[in-house]
Amino acid sequence: MEASAQSERVGIRLKRIRERLGLSLRQVEERSRQLAEKKQNPDYFISRGWLNNIENGMYTPSACKQYTLGAIYNVHWSGIFSAFGCNLSDFGRDQAMFAPTKTQLAMRVSDGDDTIVVPLKSTKQFRLDRTSLLAKLGKIWGEVPIRLIQHLDLRHATYGFVGLSENRMFPIIRPGSIVQIDQNQRKILPRSWKDEDDRPIYFVELRGGFLCSWCELNDGYLSAVPHPKSKCEVLRFSFPREADIVGRVIGVTMRLVEAES
Repeated sequence: MEASAQSERVGIRLKRIRERLGLSLRQVEERSRQLAEKKQNPDYFISRGWLNNIENGMYTPSACKQYTLGAIYNVHWSGIFSAFGCNLSDFGRDQAMFAPTKTQLAMRVSDGDDTIVVPLKSTKQFRLDRTSLLAKLGKIWGEVPIRLIQHLDLRHATYGFVGLSENRMFPIIRPGSIVQIDQNQRKILPRSWKDEDDRPIYFVELRGGFLCSWCELNDGYLSAVPHPKSKCEVLRFSFPREADIVGRVIGVTMRLVEAES
């Protein structure tokens, strides 16, 4: 769609919203003046003539003016931005396209809207001491403003939570980690890895639980092989009657130690 056609369509939508709220061009102008004075920034001000041109599709408002319209019309500013072709939900993934190649310190994020969701609190349906399948991470409660895993597909990919008492893959995957699972890789690979760092890790569904482990398949039995440093025992299950492969672990985010107060 051409920019002019899109601006015209958005302008019509904005006009309908204004009229539905019973606001005149002059009233919007006055309210924008109040906001601009509060912000001490004239860029937030929208004159009635400018607004009329926006509604006729002649102008595309600046970021500050889009913010003003969202505030006055009681529409979230991200919705206004999206209407004009700037989909903010894509920002994290688009930003990840240009991730730095060198190790660096990530900037602290203070914007409450720029968050990811991780399981911070326990409920009756979710126990943090157990390894669990999260499926769609966007359904889990608790938000942390961090961009360290912005390259992950947080809304659509499949994820697992490694229980706080589960240390089978320590120190590669520590208790409390969130792992990304590729469900297209459900076949246990033969011994083709070079060392333990290259060995595939799988997320396994049991009858009544889950675990995250190296795996071997022999004579109809699946062996869940732990990391040697974990000091856990090898577990053996009838396959697939007692255990099934959810997928291969392809990503992980985890704490190394708890932060001091």
